[in-house]
Amino acid sequence: MAKRIGYLISQYPAPSHTFIRREIDAIRRAGLDIETFSIREPPEHDVLSDRDERDRDETWYVLPVSPLRLLRTNVRQLVRHPMRYVDTFAASLRHRVPGSRSLVWAIFYFLEGMRLSRELERRGVDHLHDHFANPAAHAGYAAVRYLGIGWSLTLHGLSDFDYPGGLLLEDKIRAARFVACVTHFGRAQAMRLSDPELWQKLFISRCGIELDKIPSRESHDGRLRIVCVGRLSPEKGQLGLIEAFKKATDRGLDANLTLVGDGPDQQRVEEKVREYGLTDRIEMPGRKPEAEALEAIAKSDVLVLASFMEGLPVVLMEALALEVPVVAPCIAGIPELIEDNVTGLLFSAGDWSELADQLVRIGADPELRQRLGRAGHQRIIDEFDIDRAVAPLIQHFRG
Repeated sequence: MAKRIGYLISQYPAPSHTFIRREIDAIRRAGLDIETFSIREPPEHDVLSDRDERDRDETWYVLPVSPLRLLRTNVRQLVRHPMRYVDTFAASLRHRVPGSRSLVWAIFYFLEGMRLSRELERRGVDHLHDHFANPAAHAGYAAVRYLGIGWSLTLHGLSDFDYPGGLLLEDKIRAARFVACVTHFGRAQAMRLSDPELWQKLFISRCGIELDKIPSRESHDGRLRIVCVGRLSPEKGQLGLIEAFKKATDRGLDANLTLVGDGPDQQRVEEKVREYGLTDRIEMPGRKPEAEALEAIAKSDVLVLASFMEGLPVVLMEALALEVPVVAPCIAGIPELIEDNVTGLLFSAGDWSELADQLVRIGADPELRQRLGRAGHQRIIDEFDIDRAVAPLIQHFRG
């Protein structure tokens, strides 16, 4: 059993990583000792609440660090265990995709990993858990190899399986004691990319919701309220959502749409709203803290996502916990939560006419919205309550 567990994330806290905080809280309630580590310190605009400030204060950060201090730490680790250091450096250089640029980054990740190893050792961490198979996991891979402690991963979405992460995933699975997958789809992708002898390490551990912290649903009269919560970026498909919303309103849907979030596509989304003459129907309040995002969902009649790639979005769980019916693309792990016409409505990803059909359908039928919301809420209780969802992960930490 791990006595003290380190959690390593690329940035913590972060607006998109509230599910990790819920997981950490649940594991701590179960009696396990968790220390949080992050590669990068969050910028001020990502610290949105008192809880974010507390998490930031309790988290140890690899970066920023002066080059001199980074070099001093690496020299110290080399002198203490020269053979381990050289072995880990060689392994880190092998653990990369082809190309000279990736070689340079592999060296940086190794140096970061040695700095992390020093702090893990100082705090008595005997097991490190990484969320996502991303560059933070490269540093984690180096740190645990040098220290000889346990290591594990949680795999989420397609970024863990696409290039470049997918090319290196088998090595990570081989090095890990166990690998949690938040969806059966994700587990299948990990199996596709790894030797069958490693499949026994893969298991399902869902992200979850703290049902006792879900606000009350707010009723209202008047025009239907649709909300989309997510980063404004190409893979989230908001440009297509606006097109679908336009088609739906042209067919008689009487609704407003709120896009909660910000990101690199914000200007293009704003231009598309103006192009379609929807400025009186579409509101863009920007990014919101977790509590305010939940309130925005609670005030809505429908939550919609239009993404091209996902794992299993926590925002869908949050909506169903509030009994807000959802419309979502039939991709990746989403059908493991949203059963079409049972716990929500699905559409073919990228098919904006089909999305418009589903928006018109759900907007015109209050009884359908109520039925889907109730069934979805029960599904959350059955499988996605955080204490139940995290139980398999706790079992592996204790195992």
